[in-house]
Amino acid sequence: MFELSSYHFLLAALGLAIILAYWLPRFISGREPAASALLIGLGWLLFGWIDGMPDAISPITTPNPWEVVSEMCVITGLFGVGLRIDRLVDWTRWAPTFRLLAIGMPITIVAVAVLGWQAGGMTLAGALLLGSVLAPTDPVLAGDVQVGRPTEGGEHPVRFTLTTEAGLNDGLAFPFVHLSLAVAAAALTPGLLGEWVARDVVYRILMGAACGAAIGWLLGKVLFEVPRENALAKTEAGVFALAGVFIAYGVTELAEGYGFIAAFVAGMTLRRAESDHAFHVRLHDFTETVEHALTAMLLIGLGAAMPALMRDVELTSVLIALGLILVIRPAAGLLSLAGSRLKGTQRWVVAFYGVRGVGSIYYLSYAGSHVELTNEEQLWAITAIVILVSTVLHGFSAAFAVERATGEKQTD
Repeated sequence: MFELSSYHFLLAALGLAIILAYWLPRFISGREPAASALLIGLGWLLFGWIDGMPDAISPITTPNPWEVVSEMCVITGLFGVGLRIDRLVDWTRWAPTFRLLAIGMPITIVAVAVLGWQAGGMTLAGALLLGSVLAPTDPVLAGDVQVGRPTEGGEHPVRFTLTTEAGLNDGLAFPFVHLSLAVAAAALTPGLLGEWVARDVVYRILMGAACGAAIGWLLGKVLFEVPRENALAKTEAGVFALAGVFIAYGVTELAEGYGFIAAFVAGMTLRRAESDHAFHVRLHDFTETVEHALTAMLLIGLGAAMPALMRDVELTSVLIALGLILVIRPAAGLLSLAGSRLKGTQRWVVAFYGVRGVGSIYYLSYAGSHVELTNEEQLWAITAIVILVSTVLHGFSAAFAVERATGEKQTD
């Protein structure tokens, strides 16, 4: 007796969506990042019409699963990005990155917050949260603009800047998320800003960097040096990368530091141990595989939830989303890169290709799990539009633009 199981139907449809999303771009751009937009679209097409499903899986009603899955995506992505970076010694190469983090990111947060407050009618806390959620670029969906795999090189200043920016600004957005949650919970009090600077900015950032460096160094010793005659690196088991991610993130969070910063720094530090060893490639490839699997399910879920997230969308929400991608990010990027070593087209490409994605999902679901958000529907609508537009606009054009700016093809 044949039985139509809805569970097995969903599994088959999920598999079909993933295959189509990665297969179809080869007829257009030949690039996997283009699959991100298709994953959202196919999730919408295949699952969005099922009665009750968009509301049932919406991050507004069930934020916790979204927080956990997106958290795993981001930390594995950050660790893998850290492993990608072959050269660190020339600190002048970091100048454009530091400019984007110190100048461009705060400008983006303030500009988006002002738009959300004045044009979107949000509360001050909601507008600040919107700016914080949408400010960081994404280490997960920006693979086509990043440096190559470990030992492959291809570290042109454009790719290096976009890679290191994505590696650091996910963690550096956290202080502003915490500030917005504090404002939402207690409004502005006399000692709030001082406490925020001391705890959320100084302590947690430094603790994240210190824990990441220490754990990355220890992992290097364990994998390559002790015992020297029978090192773990000889096992060729890439699962140690996931173990390293969990240790770096978990220990840092227990110490009240920023685990996102620790995951990236741990990957960079581990990369310095036996830097020419082929095991680094296996570690990177394993984290990338895990990251891709989690991301595919997350983006299909976002597509399935789109009917619920877009139900009451307003024109102002669309304009805020487009304003971020087409005006605010490029303008903030160009301003922060003025006078940097990047010139002409290179500066324009770095300024424009700030891909948004999984990091924004994490921050907003994290906020929704911890406080009652006044503007939650509007926040999710704008964030969903930003991710959809970014995956389409950046996903289909980034590879071509970066290759034109660098004069080299990405080998990943």
